[in-house]
Amino acid sequence: MSSRINIARPQTNYNVDPHGLSNSRPSSGYRAADPDDPLEKIKAFSKTVEDNVEIYSQPLKPHLPAIGRFLIVVTFLEDALRIVTQWGDQIWYLQQHRHFPWGLSHTFLIINVVTMLVGSTAVILKKNTEHAVAGLLAVVVIQGFGYGLIFDLNFFLRNLSVIGGLFMVFSDSMVSRKTLFAGLPSISETDRKKYFLLAGRVLLIFLFLGFMIQGTWSIGRVFVSIIGLGACVMVAVGFKAKWSAAFLVLVLSVFNVFANNWWSVHSAHPQRDFLKYDFFQTLSIVGGLILLVNMGPGGLSVDEKKKTY
Repeated sequence: MSSRINIARPQTNYNVDPHGLSNSRPSSGYRAADPDDPLEKIKAFSKTVEDNVEIYSQPLKPHLPAIGRFLIVVTFLEDALRIVTQWGDQIWYLQQHRHFPWGLSHTFLIINVVTMLVGSTAVILKKNTEHAVAGLLAVVVIQGFGYGLIFDLNFFLRNLSVIGGLFMVFSDSMVSRKTLFAGLPSISETDRKKYFLLAGRVLLIFLFLGFMIQGTWSIGRVFVSIIGLGACVMVAVGFKAKWSAAFLVLVLSVFNVFANNWWSVHSAHPQRDFLKYDFFQTLSIVGGLILLVNMGPGGLSVDEKKKTY
């Protein structure tokens, strides 16, 4: 009788797996959460920020793609309007400074205006997006050579970011397309979208690099540059991409209002056009970042790799 009582009594040295058949070892990636650990605090803060961004962006989320596409092409719409309203000045500049012959300067401007208007409208309406993006990319390259700004570093970095925004538009509007040659290996639509998203992410950050290398330095500028550079790296590698892209949207929007305030400059001042150009180009990059917030970084990113593990 006593042996039965002893058998039922729990033993302090009892082993739940005496033969070692189960894998009771802790995983190598597991670490007990310590609320006093600085890394745990950073993770908790990051999670809180991500949750708040997700919650407060819900009302806008259905409209983010349309807002992003419009902001991306707004610089082309403004450029087309500026060419039309300053037609005489544009012709004079191309003929006197760029040595365009009469007739060729007119043709150059007409092609630019028509392509920008048609391409921008198609992007906003999501009609023939591939052809529209190709046309707007051609405008960026042609204007760089036509106006002699292709070797200007600030212009070059800004236009790389605009191209990144156009890549984001292409990724957002990508549709299935049949293979032209049956039986031949081809890149799937999913793979194409991943590559365009990667290229778009990397190119979008060049605007901020242009901001860092121009202007006078101050303590505030150094602080913003360091934080912004960190966010740019996170966007490029796709780590916490939505959070970092949302942060850059906020920073660039504030910077754009205060640094490119063209409305406060007299209409006859030559600096007004440059500030206006920079303002609308920055809006285009903000549009690309908004699309990134909406779509996510894509398959070629740290965030997606973490999901697979």
